[in-house]
Amino acid sequence: GLVLGIYSSEKDEGAAQFTSAGDAFDRLVSGKLRELLSVCGPPLKKGKTRMFHGLHQDFPSVVVVGLGKKNAGVNDQENWNEGKENIRAAVAVGCRQLQDLEIPCVEVDPCGDAQAAAEGAVLGLHEYNELKQKKKPAVTPQLHGSAESEAWQKGVIYAEGQNLARYLMEAPANYITPIKFAEHIEQKLRSFSNVKVHIRPESWITTQQMGAFLSVAKGSAEPPVFLEIHYLGGANTNDPPLVFVGKGVTFDSGGISLKPSSGMDAMRADMGGAATICSTIVTAAALSLPLNIIGLAPLCENMPSGKANKPGDVVRAKNGKTIQVDNTDAEGRLLLADALCYAHNFNARAIVNAATLTGAMDVALGSAATGVFTNSSWLWSHLYEASILTGDRVWRMPLFEHYTKQVTDCPLADLSNIGKYSRAGGACTAAAFLKEFVTASHWAHLDIAGVMSNKDEVPYLRKGMAGRPTRTLVEFAARLSQDSHS
Repeated sequence: GLVLGIYSSEKDEGAAQFTSAGDAFDRLVSGKLRELLSVCGPPLKKGKTRMFHGLHQDFPSVVVVGLGKKNAGVNDQENWNEGKENIRAAVAVGCRQLQDLEIPCVEVDPCGDAQAAAEGAVLGLHEYNELKQKKKPAVTPQLHGSAESEAWQKGVIYAEGQNLARYLMEAPANYITPIKFAEHIEQKLRSFSNVKVHIRPESWITTQQMGAFLSVAKGSAEPPVFLEIHYLGGANTNDPPLVFVGKGVTFDSGGISLKPSSGMDAMRADMGGAATICSTIVTAAALSLPLNIIGLAPLCENMPSGKANKPGDVVRAKNGKTIQVDNTDAEGRLLLADALCYAHNFNARAIVNAATLTGAMDVALGSAATGVFTNSSWLWSHLYEASILTGDRVWRMPLFEHYTKQVTDCPLADLSNIGKYSRAGGACTAAAFLKEFVTASHWAHLDIAGVMSNKDEVPYLRKGMAGRPTRTLVEFAARLSQDSHS
């Protein structure tokens, strides 16, 4: 099979314009492709496709996909590079159509941006069907032509990173327990000599005095694990690392403050923060990014039992601060509090944490963008610029003192784990809570609850867990590795 791109004409009536690969193929078949396109209906709109059979013996089936306007670039209103997004969406649609025909190998037109084309193909074909007997046929997308093979390969690695996060998030919670999550990541990193993986047991967590994390874990029969990854890609292994921290609740029932049963199965993906940051490090290693990265993932389940946290209990975090647990379903911030304290041991260049933290984030932004709370404009600008390229957007949210007061005004302890006005500004009070465990001058908290899953909003992702914003974190790390002025 072959996927070829075609641009919309600038004027409504003008002839559509092929990419250079489309032009070359049209010449190969003596102009038949252009001829067929002109007679089979109106010009192809962005994201729409036409399929032709029997044009050439090497490619029995050819899908032509609409790429939109040729000169589409960064759209300041949308905060992304529209041209790249158009390519990702169009290529994904084309590849899926050929998959439906059970064609095992698909060549893809680079469409002027081979990295975006590869991302569209590899992300668009991914589907979690590990546990089904009837599986969709596997399709291998390849670059058509040889001009941009390096960019294509980079796109494949970026997309495979996001697909790893999607795999971990989608898998049932009885398949991805805390220890199985850690072992899966360890296995992915086994072949890299510059990576060390430590799977820390409960006894180690106890010696670290991570009382907040342990208080969440104790409600479950599954023991907690603290996963620590060191990727030493920098020229000097002593250079300050970028430290990623990810919330790793492999199933979140809400604990004693039990969640409603409807939709609770999706809480197998409540370790999306850990999945995205670990996948980012796997990708950084595959790309040999020249910087040091440390990944920290506190992994456990949040379950109701005779041992579970009770509303009103007070627990002590690693830095000595006491926390009143007013809602056991606000557990992610308890794990992160201790992990953020531990992150300060590494003389970090920056600390970035990711977490499916609050339903309030989903209410605020939906699935359009990840909410970013940060004390560093330098860090924000790097994340923002990375997201414009990847199309997996971020949006800056406030870290006002206004919210801090709502978590520090607490009857029994230094902090309450929910804001005193309950639902108002819930994503912001959660971020204010985390800020109480941060002294680093470059820290960002990414609340990824709204981008956890995809229905149909991102056209190049199928329905299911999204693995977002893995590619933005990879691009951000790549920019940081080039930025010597920090």
